[in-house]
Amino acid sequence: MPAFDALFSLVATLLGKPATEWLATHVEVPTELAEFTWSDEAIHRAWLAQALNLCLFHKLVEAVPDGRLYVAEQLQAGRKVVFDHGAIRTVDWAWNGELPRGRQAFTRLLEPLGFTDVRTYPLTKLGMTGWAYRQQDLPAGIAQFFVSELHPGRFSDAFQGAVSRVVASNRDPLLPEHLSILKRLHLTRHCSLAEAQALLPALYPAFGRQHGIFSEADYQLLRAESAEMAWISTEGNSFNHLTDRVLDLAAVVQSQREIGRPMKDSIETSASGRVMQTAYKACMVRRAFTDAAGQRIERDVPGSFVEFIQRKPDPDTGALDLNFDSSNAQGIFKMTDSRS
Repeated sequence: MPAFDALFSLVATLLGKPATEWLATHVEVPTELAEFTWSDEAIHRAWLAQALNLCLFHKLVEAVPDGRLYVAEQLQAGRKVVFDHGAIRTVDWAWNGELPRGRQAFTRLLEPLGFTDVRTYPLTKLGMTGWAYRQQDLPAGIAQFFVSELHPGRFSDAFQGAVSRVVASNRDPLLPEHLSILKRLHLTRHCSLAEAQALLPALYPAFGRQHGIFSEADYQLLRAESAEMAWISTEGNSFNHLTDRVLDLAAVVQSQREIGRPMKDSIETSASGRVMQTAYKACMVRRAFTDAAGQRIERDVPGSFVEFIQRKPDPDTGALDLNFDSSNAQGIFKMTDSRS
């Protein structure tokens, strides 16, 4: 089986044939992947990184109806979406249930897939720090991960107590056998097809909510001090957003506003002037809480969204500027703030 067909066959074992065909039709896959090994005995990590990213892309657009519409419209216009990066939020907290603290829950799976922490981004206004994880085999072709940590220690004692009550029930979706495969993948950069088929269904739910239902009172307490922690409390480690890399961001913004999409008011521009970003406002989703009497209730809260980015070449190297920008990121994070 040709390697690209094998890639989509692997994705189909998790998502099914219709979703996989949709991805193959709508999302750009880097042709440079053909340079890397694919056999039943040895699949290079770059293929597995791409397979996971495709699955997570589909998960996000299924959760964001406007995102799915946007992707379909791009195909009608004659282009496939270029998946630039996805973003996840974690909690830098010792009482994190079964999960490792903060971003460590994801470094253990991203690094074996070839992703390396290339830069740190202070998100001081948000009480957070961000890190860019870039895939080293195909840095411009395989979508990056922007992984952020929220630091509860920078907030009030009452806030910290609410954080503990929310995340203490976290379950770890990765079993010892998955961690064993990841360890070998990290060492050898390859795994077998059977190992890939066992690993992908475990990695996929890691990008989700691992803790149980909690009180609306704790949600309101978190929301009063940090919209970002309030978002984590309902959405967990799900993709906060995914991003389409476009050639003309201003034209995209104009076209999206003309058809009435819920766009951010402005475009964020990096200090270098080479990275420009904007986004849809987060869609609203219905989540369950408990009330003061311990009864289950439901409320509408911000979910995820789709972002758009334009990257220009670095004049010193001629290569596309793949960096992020702390100011840009903090502006984009406001898309999930229900207080604004």
